[in-house]
Amino acid sequence: MVRLSELAELAGEPLQAYRLVNSKFPPVALFDDVADADEFEVLYQIQELTNPRLKNEVGRLELIRRSEIPFGIPGCSYATAPFTHVNPAGSRFSDGRFGVLYLADTMETALAEVKHHQSLYWSNVPSLNYERFVFRGLSCSFVEAGMKDATSIAMTDPVYDPDEYTDSRRLGKLVKEAGCPGLRYHSVRMHGSHCWALMTPKPVLSVIQAAHYEMIWNGQVTSVSQISEA
Repeated sequence: MVRLSELAELAGEPLQAYRLVNSKFPPVALFDDVADADEFEVLYQIQELTNPRLKNEVGRLELIRRSEIPFGIPGCSYATAPFTHVNPAGSRFSDGRFGVLYLADTMETALAEVKHHQSLYWSNVPSLNYERFVFRGLSCSFVEAGMKDATSIAMTDPVYDPDEYTDSRRLGKLVKEAGCPGLRYHSVRMHGSHCWALMTPKPVLSVIQAAHYEMIWNGQVTSVSQISEA
């Protein structure tokens, strides 16, 4: 089993990374409309009086401390969303009890990761013969300083098992409980590439919308194509 103390701590300059989000989920402007936590609390209380859908839009705010939300950055809502809209089914580094912001070193890597997970999900939906999914590409600037480097772990380690997440979730729990901002690791879906699992949105400097991409499902994801420019 991998020990957190065995992983080197990263000290880096601002980096650029990429992710995809389903375009049917619009960004929540409330996080981007304020400069700090105090302004957010006031605006949230005001909008809560008139917007019955607000809690669904902003997600479960109790899952993240206000001090972790990077108010004032471009795309704050994109950076915060994975931590307030947590997938209860979990992910590679989370058992579903906390959110993780996943980033990839290139858009191609992000597409490969999302293609795999979309194929896995929709293959379990009965009688779905054809569907079209549109994703919004995001370009994210962040600082990886203080994160742990899991690229030193061999790809043969159970942490990188393509389908079984027991060991990787155990590592993610250790990272989260240690207050570490995140983890750099090998991409399992794009050989030679790497990704990051951020346990907090605090290291994010900006998230800017890039191009849109389309995936066609026909029993499997049969095509992936860019359908708009940034």
